[in-house]
Amino acid sequence: MNIESRLKELGLVLPPVPQSVANYVPFVRVGNTVHTSGALCMWEGALRYVGKVGAEVSEDEAYQAARICALNNLAVIKEACGGDFDRFEQLISVSGFVNAAPSFTRIPQVINGASDLFVDVLGEAGRHARTAVGAAVLPLDSSVETAVIIALKA
Repeated sequence: MNIESRLKELGLVLPPVPQSVANYVPFVRVGNTVHTSGALCMWEGALRYVGKVGAEVSEDEAYQAARICALNNLAVIKEACGGDFDRFEQLISVSGFVNAAPSFTRIPQVINGASDLFVDVLGEAGRHARTAVGAAVLPLDSSVETAVIIALKA
């Protein structure tokens, strides 16, 4: 599957690689494995969904936030592949964090926004293991954050 073609087919555009907001790098490569830093729901330089899911942010909005996080992850993956998605082999794992109101328990359904996007774009190579966690707060009061681990072709 050609990832660039699939993105165009789905009408998706990758954002620029997110800038670090603290002392870390966007990704670390060890051998053929790449670990990305967490991606917030930043789009066009602004945080799109701010606040607690189940209070200020609806579940549907948080699902969209998770999709934006995944697009930011894909931008980092492309950079980690040297700009060539042909080097991508497999999405191994997704870690998803939801800035959740105390009574909000539908964390997995929110992180499905990222998982669904990854599978839509990457096909079978986008199927992954996953962790979905509710958090008391996330950086910049973002509603969602995701990080991924991928394998590159040898």
